[in-house]
Amino acid sequence: MPRYLGESARVQAQPRRVGVLLSNLGTPDAPTPRALRRYLKEFLSDPRVVEVPRPVWWFVLRAFILPFRPRKVARNYARIWTDEGSPLLVMGLRQRDGLRERLLPEWGDGLRVALGMRYGRPSIEDAYEELLAANCRRILHLPLYPQYAASTTATNVDALHGVLAHRRWIPELRTITQYDDEPAYIEALAASVRELWQAEGESERLLISFHGIPQRYQDEGDPYPLFCRDTGRRLAEALGLPSARFAVTFQSRFGREPWVRPYTDETLRDWGAEGLASVDVICPGFSADCLETLEEIDILNRAIFQEAGGGRFRYVRALNDRTDHLDLLAALVRRHLQGWAPLPPLADPKLE
Repeated sequence: MPRYLGESARVQAQPRRVGVLLSNLGTPDAPTPRALRRYLKEFLSDPRVVEVPRPVWWFVLRAFILPFRPRKVARNYARIWTDEGSPLLVMGLRQRDGLRERLLPEWGDGLRVALGMRYGRPSIEDAYEELLAANCRRILHLPLYPQYAASTTATNVDALHGVLAHRRWIPELRTITQYDDEPAYIEALAASVRELWQAEGESERLLISFHGIPQRYQDEGDPYPLFCRDTGRRLAEALGLPSARFAVTFQSRFGREPWVRPYTDETLRDWGAEGLASVDVICPGFSADCLETLEEIDILNRAIFQEAGGGRFRYVRALNDRTDHLDLLAALVRRHLQGWAPLPPLADPKLE
């Protein structure tokens, strides 16, 4: 029997369910040079991430980056790795389970939620196969990046479409490309800051840091920095902060070309040199804590600020599996699932 007929026979007795595919950037399997080499090769080979002519970039990647960088990055990952594994994956699974729990009362057995990573495992293809095994014929894709960017949201969409490109029977598909302007998202961010302030007092300034992109990407039409600055403005307004008490900056630059400014590390160095007594840093673009927040911000940039002369430094954790964050994601999914419902099983007497 042809493979696709065998699959049809296997699933025909099941209802045609609805699936939600959560996706995020990804993580190496372990904090080791070998695992990091495999992960970085996949990540840095993505033309959405590094927009350089392929022959040139392949030479640079193989000759100068992959032989040396994995060892350094592995040490950084080792500083944040937990007994459960990678923080990003651990939190992603909690987010998946929290979303399932919230949708279960109204959907019951008619809906499945799966998690896939753009780079590393479980992959977006793994997540799709999980939904396919449950006979999900309608799939809502939610990349967990609040602000749209070509190098994050778009490449996750590319990956899912690549999985479907050679499938004979593809599902109905919807995609949520951003949720940066959701009032509940801004309020969840503001609540996370207020809770810290209520427990330990306010700081002199709040730094709102986002992952950066090369300036060239914005010049060529990527709207991501505009969404980031808008999120920063909305968050400051929700907290009642005047312009002198906050700044929006960009972190994680790589390579020699100019990236979108101002830079997070340079801003913190300047604030430290001013003798700023206290600063809080929040990273609204990360839906879950990861290397860029736990190591780059809370360890590396903390040291930059304090060694320059700054005082107290506090990192405001990502929204992670906060109740208000999971409630926001559930509400977002409910709205985008409107008009969809599980369908009855297919009946094919020939296959019977």
